[in-house]
Amino acid sequence: MSQHLQRAIDNLKKMILMVGTVVEESLRDSIHAFLKRDEKLARGIIAKDTEIDQMEVEVEEECLKILALHQPVAIDLRYIVSVLKINNDLERIGDLAANIAERVCYLGNKHYIYIPDTIPQMAKSVQEMLKLSLDALVKSDIDLAEKAFSADDYVDKLHSDMFPFVQEKIETEPEKIPEWLQLLSISRYLERAADHCTNIAEDVIYMVDGKIVRHSQMIENE
Repeated sequence: MSQHLQRAIDNLKKMILMVGTVVEESLRDSIHAFLKRDEKLARGIIAKDTEIDQMEVEVEEECLKILALHQPVAIDLRYIVSVLKINNDLERIGDLAANIAERVCYLGNKHYIYIPDTIPQMAKSVQEMLKLSLDALVKSDIDLAEKAFSADDYVDKLHSDMFPFVQEKIETEPEKIPEWLQLLSISRYLERAADHCTNIAEDVIYMVDGKIVRHSQMIENE
C-alpha cells in the first residue's frame, strides 16, 4: 500500500468513527428524552440530524475519491466498500433517533401513558448492539461483530411483545389511542435500529475476511 493510500484510509477511519460517535450520542439522548419526557433534548436531537446527514455525505465523497484516485484492491477495497455501507446504516440510525425525538415532542402535551419495561430493555440492547458493532469496526474483530448481531432476535421478540400490550391498552384506554400508537412507533424505530446495527456487524465480517453473511441464515433455512 502506498503512503498516500494509507493516509487516505487513516483519515477515512477517523471520519466514519466520528459519524458513529455522533449517532451513538443521538440514539442515547433520544431514549433518555423519551423516558424523561424531555422536549428540549428532543428538539436538539432533531436539529443534530442535519449534522449527521452532512457527515454521511462527506464520508461517501471521501470513499469515492479514494476509489477514483488510488484504485485500492483486496482488504483496502473491502474496507472502503464496507465503510460506504456502514456509513449509510449509521445515517439511518441517526434518522431513527430523530424520529424517536419527534415522538417525544408530539407526546409532550398529550395524556401521560405508562411505559412498559419492554421499551428500556429494547433501548439497552440496541445501544449495546451499536457499541459492539462499532468496536468490531475499530478492532476488525469478527467475534464482536457476531455478538452484535446475535442480539437482534432478542430485540425482535421484545418488539413483538409490544403489539398485544398496545392492543390491550387501546381497548382499556381508548381515549389514549394516539399516544399508544406513538409508543408502538418508538418500539418499531428501535427494532429498525437493531436491524441497521446487524447490517454494520455483517459488513465488518465482510471487511475482515471477505465473507458475505447477509441473508445466509435465510438461505440455509430454505
